Amino acid sequence: MASKFGLAGGIPERRVRPVWDAIDSRQFKNALKLSTALLAKFPNSPYALALKALILERMGKPDEALSVCLSAKELLYKNDSILMDDLTLSTLQIAFQRLDHLDLATSCYEYACGKFPTNLELMMGLFNCYVREYSFVKQQQTAIKMYKLVGEERFLLWAVCSIQLQVFCGNGGEKLLLLAEGLLKKHVASHSLHEPEALIVYLSVLEQQAKYGDALEILSGKLGSLLMIEVDRLRIQGRLLARAGDYTAAASIFQKILELSPDDWECFLHYLGCLLEDDSSWVNGVLNDPIAPPKFLDCKLSHLPDEMFDSRISDASAFMQKLQADTSDNTIRCPYLANLEVERRKHLYGKGDDDKLMEALMQYFFRFGHLACFTTDVEVFVEILTPDKKTEFLEKLMKSSESPSPVPAKALGQSITLLKVQQLISKMYKLSESELEGSACQMVETYCKNLPLSKDLDPQESMYGEELLSMVCNVLVQVIEFVQFKERLQHSNQYLMARVEAPILQLKQNADNIEEEECVLESLKYGIHFIELSNEIGSKSLTFNEDLPSRPWWTPTSEKNYLLGPFEGISYYPREDMTKDREANIRRVIERKSLLPRMVYLSIQSASALLKENIKVNGSVSGPKISSDLKFLLERYAKLLGFSFSNAIEVVVGVSGGQKPSSTIASDLIDWLNFAVFLNAWNLSSHEIAQPDGNGHGHRPGAWHIVDSLLEMYVLEKVRSMDPQICSPCVDLPILVQLVTEPLAWHVLVLQSSVRSSLPSGKKKKKGGSDQPNTPLSHAIRDSIQSVCGTVEHVTKWLREQINRPEDENLETILSFLHKKGQNEGGPGQVFKILETSVSSINETQLGERISQAVKAWSPVDVARKIVTGKCTVASKFLKICESKLKSLHAMKQQIAQV
Repeated sequence: MASKFGLAGGIPERRVRPVWDAIDSRQFKNALKLSTALLAKFPNSPYALALKALILERMGKPDEALSVCLSAKELLYKNDSILMDDLTLSTLQIAFQRLDHLDLATSCYEYACGKFPTNLELMMGLFNCYVREYSFVKQQQTAIKMYKLVGEERFLLWAVCSIQLQVFCGNGGEKLLLLAEGLLKKHVASHSLHEPEALIVYLSVLEQQAKYGDALEILSGKLGSLLMIEVDRLRIQGRLLARAGDYTAAASIFQKILELSPDDWECFLHYLGCLLEDDSSWVNGVLNDPIAPPKFLDCKLSHLPDEMFDSRISDASAFMQKLQADTSDNTIRCPYLANLEVERRKHLYGKGDDDKLMEALMQYFFRFGHLACFTTDVEVFVEILTPDKKTEFLEKLMKSSESPSPVPAKALGQSITLLKVQQLISKMYKLSESELEGSACQMVETYCKNLPLSKDLDPQESMYGEELLSMVCNVLVQVIEFVQFKERLQHSNQYLMARVEAPILQLKQNADNIEEEECVLESLKYGIHFIELSNEIGSKSLTFNEDLPSRPWWTPTSEKNYLLGPFEGISYYPREDMTKDREANIRRVIERKSLLPRMVYLSIQSASALLKENIKVNGSVSGPKISSDLKFLLERYAKLLGFSFSNAIEVVVGVSGGQKPSSTIASDLIDWLNFAVFLNAWNLSSHEIAQPDGNGHGHRPGAWHIVDSLLEMYVLEKVRSMDPQICSPCVDLPILVQLVTEPLAWHVLVLQSSVRSSLPSGKKKKKGGSDQPNTPLSHAIRDSIQSVCGTVEHVTKWLREQINRPEDENLETILSFLHKKGQNEGGPGQVFKILETSVSSINETQLGERISQAVKAWSPVDVARKIVTGKCTVASKFLKICESKLKSLHAMKQQIAQV
């Protein structure tokens, strides 16, 4: 059964190796070619099939990959003579796992272990399958089988850990732990223990049962010698004593650890906790949890009497002073940071002194202020101070910086720390725009000035002051959002938004072909599910997985960016709580977007119903029902825009006719244009409202003109605002893309549906059937196609001009723009100028060859070229979208000409 030497899954290794090499180098097409050739020589090899399945999955073909995997599985089950080794099974397992079918991989291993129940290699593979499925009971059973088979200590530990996992998940509890303890005792009696990990597992089982005395006895006995490092043994001993409630003995142990390892900060917290009889470090038995690590603030207010509290705090302070005196290593921080923690505990107990805490902070700065970790070290202690005291602390730091360290590297580190502390207490965000720009320029100058310090560093070492560059970016540019999930994913506003955006993206990608669009709509259940989602949104509690306080001042939320103007009054860090406003706004946005798929579907059907006497939609919806459903959704859509249905109609009519300014709908531009497109589609099959042309009855072309004029007005306005696009910040480009891929795309679908329904079908037309070529509606459709075509052609022409501009001309334009900004105005031009000046005045003797070459490699022209290349890439992708729409519009022109 086992693989023979030189074979891989029953196939010579020399034939398999090229396939794996291609997979490892991500040459999947070549790998598939080699795999196909391998299968031709070994058509009945499950291993060859598993390899092919793995390649297909990597190529993004999951359905084909699953089919091949199932064929390999069937071969394994059907033919007993086939080689069934761990390599074949593990390859199948990888493929099944990537295809999200762990159960199928497990069943293969279960079958193999059933056929070969004494094969350790297969049993280990089965155990790993159960691990991936979190099947703790089956893990335990399989591990015990392996332990009984060979008697190895590691399999016993696997079984015990599986039992512990069951207990952690709330199953079995006391009985399971007694079983685990019994298994270990029996093994110790017959074989003893040989690995330190085995002892740690044994002690943890006893600790889970609160058998601290038994655990301490074992630790101090013969088995305790397995822990060769004394500090490790003492840590466990101290923890067991503390959990047993013997705080005095535990404090003595932790004190001994600190004497051996004076920079052990976690040990100091345990020591102080034991002195103050604070069990928060041990409560619920959660120790060193990597998911929710202990924080400074995770401590209880001491229940000790005043005199005892003062005495024990004094003992802690005295011991830290002794450690400081006995330690000659200047890099050790724990004894000095301990002074801050002692002052913090006094504050929590109500005996704090802000002045003493500030003095301790200043002393810590004088000793460690040059280190990158200083700000994170002191953050929790600074938070205790009142706002006035924080300002006073910052002023003291700034005053101390007037006489910097004589060591240049330390002086640089202290300067960086000062800037970080400013950010920590939010002083940086209270600066005006010009002050922020000045601060950014100062940071860049400081970085350039201190480049010589990195002259002799190894190429892999971090350069001195490189943090300044990221801090400059934080001041100048919007990049980074710190996300921490606070609620379950289903309640996340991002998750809901993604659920709604995904189908809209599908619709946008297929909008140029009405047949493909209808297939997408069918797969989306014609948008009905998303209507239900919009109905439920009001009852959902939304969460925002964002750490808003950590966002830059100019973008307090993802929806706001003060850099885009207006700038009046925005020279401070806004602190208002915007959560309620954001939640209400997000609800409206999600609800509006969730209506889109159904409205697109009904609009297409409305255009068809216009030219057909009675159409059935999804087996149940007829022409009149389309009109009423679409009107109901339009009323909801208008309400979400803050208007009644009739008032919303007045707005779009007024803006399109010039009676209202274009800025009237600018804030929700895409939604208003979507409304206009769907309103036109509804009007095609409705007789309820008067049309702008004033005929008063029948199907009138006025609504077509409204949509055409709105699309033309806003698309051309956005194009003009970005000329030349190469120097503009591209604020309007995403809006232009959205205009073309949403309202314009939905309008083109309505046109396609109208044209398709008007084409002769070869059958006898019903009464009231296809529209005649010279009716007002036919003229309106022709005019609309021509108008939209002209609008898209204008965008296409503009994009081609941007892409085809000579590179030298683009580079000259953007460089002159940056130089102008650097001379006369604020913004990125100033930073650009500082860097350019620094490069031109480089001193190779001061900086050394490596840094000099690196600095010389920076080129203003290269930076400009990358900007130009990026913008041209975006423009090229947008051009493809526009060309595809033009192709669809030209095809409609030809079709309607035949009617």
